[in-house]
Amino acid sequence: MPDGSLTQTQKALITLRQRILGGALSGGTRLFEVALADELQISRTPIRAALSRLAEEGLLERGKGGGFVVRSFALADVVDTIDLRGVLEGTAARYAAERGAPAAALAKAQLVLRDIDRVICQQVIDMEAYSALNTVFHGLLADMAQSPTLARELARITALPFASPSAFLEDHERLETLQRILTVAQAQHRAILDAIANRESGRAESLAREHARAARRNVEFLLSQEAALREGVSSLALLAE
Repeated sequence: MPDGSLTQTQKALITLRQRILGGALSGGTRLFEVALADELQISRTPIRAALSRLAEEGLLERGKGGGFVVRSFALADVVDTIDLRGVLEGTAARYAAERGAPAAALAKAQLVLRDIDRVICQQVIDMEAYSALNTVFHGLLADMAQSPTLARELARITALPFASPSAFLEDHERLETLQRILTVAQAQHRAILDAIANRESGRAESLAREHARAARRNVEFLLSQEAALREGVSSLALLAE
């Protein structure tokens, strides 16, 4: 969407979300409509709408004395949420295998995996493209379950930045490490899809859960490294020290 077509609410939402995810607004920072309206040169009503939306996304919480406060998350919050995503995605994979995923969905997922192959084999990995394709693939898995209730709960969980399938994989400069991580993830994608296509519900569920656990291990690895190796992974800015 061209910048000129963005509404004031969208501009405020994008600006504030980027500041939070990038660490410019750290956990515990108080935000007030009047100050933000003056700073961003946007009227208070769009600012209020943007703040409310960010609270719905889980990035802000309402302050006791008014205004909003940027949320911070403990490592335990991240681990629990990723584990819960794994349970839900495992259930989605099991449902898809048990109920029989539509042939069109399976074919579309295969095409997405081919596109991911092309991205991860490049000398410079386009993480924006990878994240977009990875999101599409995981969305297809949710659709294959043929359960609106499950899809709704998955959407709720993955709305949190650190719970999305591509969380903690942004802008790694360690190409060899990144390619290894993404290659393993891609192999898991193919195994999950194969299990679903062959109606192996137990295997599909187990593989999907293990796939989510890989994200948990990745964030734990990143937090164990020196600060220089964590730069560029904006989701880490949400974690409390």
